[in-house]
Amino acid sequence: MTELDLAPTLAAEQSARPLWEPEHDELRTTARRFVAEQLAPHVEQWEAALDFPREVFEQVGAAGWFGLKHGPQWGGSGPDLRAQAVWVDALARCGSGGLAADLGAHSDLAMLYLDRFGTDEQKARWLEPSLRGALLGALAITEPGTGSDVAAVSTRARRDGDDWVLDGAKAYCTNGAWSDWVVVAARTDPDDPHGGLTLFVVEADDAGLTRRRMSMLGWRLSHTGELAFDALRLPDDRRLGDVGGAFLAIMRNFAWERICMSIGAVAAAEVGLDMAIGWARQREAFGRPIATFQTWRHRFAVLATRIAAGRAITEQALRLHIAAEEDGDDIDPREVLRVTAMAKLLTQRLAFDVADDCVQVHGGAGYMMEYPAQRLWRDARLGPIGGGTEDIMREIIGKASGW
Repeated sequence: MTELDLAPTLAAEQSARPLWEPEHDELRTTARRFVAEQLAPHVEQWEAALDFPREVFEQVGAAGWFGLKHGPQWGGSGPDLRAQAVWVDALARCGSGGLAADLGAHSDLAMLYLDRFGTDEQKARWLEPSLRGALLGALAITEPGTGSDVAAVSTRARRDGDDWVLDGAKAYCTNGAWSDWVVVAARTDPDDPHGGLTLFVVEADDAGLTRRRMSMLGWRLSHTGELAFDALRLPDDRRLGDVGGAFLAIMRNFAWERICMSIGAVAAAEVGLDMAIGWARQREAFGRPIATFQTWRHRFAVLATRIAAGRAITEQALRLHIAAEEDGDDIDPREVLRVTAMAKLLTQRLAFDVADDCVQVHGGAGYMMEYPAQRLWRDARLGPIGGGTEDIMREIIGKASGW
């Protein structure tokens, strides 16, 4: 049998394996309690102020939530991607997409690059304090004119003696407006679209860096930033990984980013459905609760079914990713890519649809800023865009399926 012939068999074997161990179930209870007690009670106040304290990162770091997928030599308790998935699920239930985005981008975007591609010296400099929440990281790939087409990145890094000089701009960078360090993808070979990209670490006080916080429809607590690099000089020890290795690194890390987005979307959909049902049970029309009308019971039934499907395919993507990354199983990378894209495609629109119905069942109250349904709706809208659009996911699924 060929490798391609074996892929469905290996994938089926992964499906039959239990995903969660007893310790993960215990961790889930602890993680959700932490979010419910330490983060969620402050969300309304922070959302009204359009800001939250940086000390939250230290609070989360001190509790160990940033260290679940990193080794003990850097202060972590892992690596355990299952445990990290438990935390991602819990964090998505905090009530604010922007808060979850900033904490998640620090952990599952920026630090992931350092852990996988950094030297020991780089990890000691940035990763270890970031696990404690003492430093804050970000990832900058997207540009004002370049999103899903990573090969079109135009920010330039040119050699100048032993240094590199960066020129260009980045946009929609979560944490970019207030991070202490940021992983930047820059073009080091203008003639090679894929092999001509390299990663660098830029620090907040580097001369030549300017940035501003962007104002967004949703994620209003997120310090998403626009960055500009003007003859920003970096020594070679700020290079992360091999020269020309950024494209493959980004493609590899996209898989985990999309799984995290899928986990978060399923959790947000569950929160939204609970919110909608809770409102429908206590809101009356024509002399009885809205929840007793068949039209809403059937809509809730469809949403619950879609959530179950979203959870199932997301957990399958997680199984395959763990098998390839942690267990060393010979899983066809095309199958991991395909199932991960399916999970993201399904769950992001699901989360928005649930939020939309949650607004609808609230009636006029759903359109008022004083009710959380509107924030659920605004925060969910980014899902079908960020981390690869719906159209890109469809293209990935088609190509990985050989169509």
